[in-house]
This record gives sequence, structure tokens and C-alpha cells, in this order.
Amino acid sequence: MKAFNPQEVQLTKYLFYTGKGGVGKTSVACATAATLADDGKRVLLISTDPASNLQDVFSTELDGRGKAIKEVPNLVVANLDPIRAAAEYRESVVAPYRGKLPDAVIANMEEQLSGSCTVEIAAFNEFSNFITNGEVGKEYDHIIFDTAPTGHTLRMLQLPSAWSNFISESTHGASCLGQLAGLEDKKDMYKKAVETLSNGNKTTLILVSRPEVAPLKEAERASKELADLGVNNQVLIINGELTEHDDVISENLYQKQQSALNGIPDSLKYITIYSVPLRAYNITGIENIRSLLTQDHAAVKSETLKAQTIPHLQNVVDELAASGKKVIFTMGKGGVGKTTVAAAIALGLSAKGKMVHLATTDPAAHLKFVLDEDNGVTMSYIDEHEELRKYQKEVLGKARETMSDDDIAYVEEDLRSPCTQEIAVFRAFAQIVEKSEEQVVVIDTAPTGHTLLLLDAAQSYHREIKRSQGEIPESVKKLLPRLRNEKETEVIIVALAEATPVYEAMRLEEDLKRAGIYSKWWIINSSLYRSGTTNALLKAKASNEIEWINRVDEHTDSNFAVIGWSADELKGEKLRML
Repeated sequence: MKAFNPQEVQLTKYLFYTGKGGVGKTSVACATAATLADDGKRVLLISTDPASNLQDVFSTELDGRGKAIKEVPNLVVANLDPIRAAAEYRESVVAPYRGKLPDAVIANMEEQLSGSCTVEIAAFNEFSNFITNGEVGKEYDHIIFDTAPTGHTLRMLQLPSAWSNFISESTHGASCLGQLAGLEDKKDMYKKAVETLSNGNKTTLILVSRPEVAPLKEAERASKELADLGVNNQVLIINGELTEHDDVISENLYQKQQSALNGIPDSLKYITIYSVPLRAYNITGIENIRSLLTQDHAAVKSETLKAQTIPHLQNVVDELAASGKKVIFTMGKGGVGKTTVAAAIALGLSAKGKMVHLATTDPAAHLKFVLDEDNGVTMSYIDEHEELRKYQKEVLGKARETMSDDDIAYVEEDLRSPCTQEIAVFRAFAQIVEKSEEQVVVIDTAPTGHTLLLLDAAQSYHREIKRSQGEIPESVKKLLPRLRNEKETEVIIVALAEATPVYEAMRLEEDLKRAGIYSKWWIINSSLYRSGTTNALLKAKASNEIEWINRVDEHTDSNFAVIGWSADELKGEKLRML
């Protein structure tokens, strides 16, 4: 793999960065922007990431209009806030109905427009203005977007039915109902934006990943989705590759990364791949932005831990066992280790004499987690794709009885949304919990607060988001009140000691609070700080974790635990040792 150097790559005018949260999209986008600006190009960098830390990166107050960065002539940075944009858009759609419809219906409409799909549509609306604005196009040599739209959003925008009023009145019930209801007048702008995105002479899609299995799979999925829509001009950047190793930890990390890279998904092997080395520092400040692609300075930070002692996972298990809670979810963004933590908690509770059932959505879980038959842990695997397929079949069967082909196309696309998958899987979870009345149930993926509120709306208004015409499974009816009962249920937030995973975990927590779900414990997983490494680079990187461990400590009022980084496959005794 060649090192990524924007000065040596033939880059198009529009550059879209995409990838899982925490892979370094913002860092690489900022470094690209600074490098091109230093080379004399006029550059506009725009972030539409809800977890964006661009203000910290450039140590400058930013807004949605764009600010010149004085230390980097030729560079202008805009920080769009899709959460605020989504809130404004939601209000524009709902406002005409206030006072005309019952409060309960208004609340339901607001919730329908509070999901991640609506945030993404609002973000697309914001950056479509930049893509289609002729004056902006003339002013800059390169326009860089930190966060590309997903294939789901782009497909939604291309469907005729997405723009018709039937969405707000129909009884088919989109899971992200009416995201486009108020944007009819911007249809042409969106069409032009989508055309620009798929024009390989104008646009390059830059997939950012880490040398790890989960982010590479996510990059493969995004690459295929966008290629299917004609966005074929793609490159892949592997961020955070370790090149030197001189102790056990660094040797193990190197081998783990190489193993992931050797197993890189086949479809990604056909696009150009670049690498960016692992850096010890957080990418903040102009010096670090400029050096990301060229050099390291592995200085150990002097910041100290505020906590006198750091709890272990065993402390969390002890409290869960004493509390008598029956339903335990682990929740966090993909790739933070939810499944591993869930399995370790299940084993820990079993060791304390509890009857435990572990439910997982991890396809490899039956291989990874070798659970002895005599330890009291029973296990089931929920096939997310199978649950989604069953749910899609059920909903489409009902929709076809009354709807036109155009409308069916919209329903089919809506059924691919993240909200729909959560709803489908949630029904399977509900059945597992119902069957396990006598056991503690540990589940490795919790539904978001948005999905719970949608399901709650289904109960309150006698319709499962208008989809199933009131046919709500009894298990779901029982489970929602149970999840809100903090004496019965605990959601454990799993994160990494880095900026994006912590910010995203905080958003997940806020989402749960909206739905009335209690969360006390956070688990910081895969911490180099706990590893004891002597490698200069990793030791410096470990010192950068302290800031985020301190933030989590303060945020949770010291209700957190830290799990050290491990090269081992965590199963059997290794899981118990966590």
C-alpha cells in the first residue's frame, strides 16, 4: 500500500469521506484539506458529522457559512449542524398541523421525524446547497465533505413517491415517516447533487477504514451500496496502520492488523488503497493536522487520571448481581466490543449463581464464545437479516393490498432503513425476554431511544407505526414498560477512549433518556492505557486516552470500568478474566 499524499494523487473537485464512526474520517479530511491548501489550492472543507470535533481540530469557533483559517491561507472550513438542521426541518413539517390535530398525534409525528434517517436527509439538504451553488463552485479548486450520504439516503431521494403527500397520510407507516414531506421545492437541487456525486470526473468517494475486521466490512458495504448507485470513483484509505513493533503489545497489535488486512474483502481489492500510519496524538491543532500524513511526534502527555482507582468489569458484574436486574443490554456503536462485553457479563453473572441467557446478533458469536454447558449460560443467536426479511415480507404483503407500484417502491426502500431493522430485531428480542422469565437475559444490542418511542407510539395509538394495523406482539407490549423500569433493566454503554466513540455514546445515551430508559454504567473497551505497553508510539497514544477516560469519569459520576486492549480471541477462560 502506498502512503496517502494528496499532492501525488489525481484528485477531483469534490471529495466525499465516508466510514464508520471513529475510523478517522475527520482527521484525514482535515489533513487532506490543509495539504492541498498549503500547495496553493483554494479549499473548502465542510463537515456534516453530528459528532464533529472540527472546532477542536482547528481551535476556532466555526459556523455553517464557512470561516477562513488564518494559519492555513486558502482554507475555509464550515461546520454544518445536522441535528439543528433536522430540528428546524422537523418543525417546518409539523408546524402546520399544530392546533389542528390532537397532541398525541403531533407527538407521534415529531418522533417519526427524529430518527437518524431524518438527520441524514437534513445534512444532505445542507451540503446540496454547496454542491449546486455555482458561485461556490467557481471560488474553490476542491470542496471536501467530511461524511458522505449513505446508499439508503440516496436511493430514497431518487424515488418519485418520496416526494408525494401520501407519506404523511398513508397507513403503510414508514419507519422514518415523511422525511421528505417538506422538501418538494428542493427536488431539482437534490437531483443535481446526486448527479454530481455519481460523476466520476467531478467526485471521488474516499472510504476511510482502520486495519480491523469490522471497519473493513463496513467499508465494503458502503462501497457496494454506492457503486450500485453509480458512485464508482472510489479509493480506500487504511488509517492507523502500525509499522514498527518492539514489545509484546505492539507485536500483537501489528499481527492483528496484518491479519485483518490479509483478509480484506474481495470487492475492496479492486480499488486503489492508500495507508496513513498510526499516530500517537489526537488530531487537534494545525501542527498535528499538517503532520498526520507526513510525520509523528510520539510525546507522552503529562495529563493525569482524576480517578483514584479505576473500576474493573467485575465491579459492574458484582453490582448487577446484587441489584437483581433481569434484562441487561450492552449498547454502543459498531466495533466497540458490545458482544464481547455482553458475553463477559453473562459469564460473570453465571459464576455468581445466576441462571443466564445470552442473546447475540453477532454472526460469528457461536464460534467465538465457547460457553461450557455446565456454567448456566444458555445462548441464542438472532439473525438480523432473517428477522428483517420476515418483517419486510409481512409489511409488503399488507402494503400490496392497497398501494400503487410507485408507493410500494418507497415502502421497499423505507424497509431498508436502520430504524426498520431495529424494529424487526426488537420483536425477536422481545420474544427471547418473554421466554426467559426465570433467567437474567443479557443482550448485545439495544434498540435506540428513537425506535423505542416509535414502538411506544404503536401501542398508544393502536398501530405499530401504522404498519401492522395494531397487531402488536404481546411480548413487545410487555417489554417496553419493563425496559423503562430501572429496577429490572440496565443498559450498559460501551465505548472506546477516543473522541468520536465517546461523543456518539453520549448521543445514544441522550436518545435513551428521551425514551425513559435508565443507564448507569459505561465500559471503556480496548484501552491501551491498561495494556502496560513500553512501545514509544503506543505509550504516547495510551497517554492520549487519559483525557477521554477523565471525561467519562466525570460524565458518569465515576460509574465506569476500563477493559485493557487484548490481542487474544476472547473466549472461554479469557472472557472470564475480563
